[in-house]
Amino acid sequence: MNTRLAAQRRGAEGEARVALALNAAGWSVLSRNWRGGGGELDLVAFKDGSLRFVEVKTRGHDDPVGMESVGSDKQRRLARAARAWMISESVEFSDVSFMVVLVEPDGMTWYDDAFDVE
Repeated sequence: MNTRLAAQRRGAEGEARVALALNAAGWSVLSRNWRGGGGELDLVAFKDGSLRFVEVKTRGHDDPVGMESVGSDKQRRLARAARAWMISESVEFSDVSFMVVLVEPDGMTWYDDAFDVE
């Protein structure tokens, strides 16, 4: 399998793992791989009035993952996509933030309210 296809498969598997973990924690996944506003939202989750736009970063053993993989340009794209999602969907929420989940072969690291959008 070529490198690009392997990375896409790994990313899809990571997103599926995160979606399962969110569901197990009582979150409802409202959207997966939603495109709009010039960006893509990996997952949009909702629980008890809280709305989360979830960015999933999946890496292998030889590719360390960190929050630096969600830099300011990526954050701006996510914010534009999130605004477009909120316009297109009618979901009542009391709070909203961005969550980043770093998925590695041996576990996941969760960052709720991972960054502020200007």
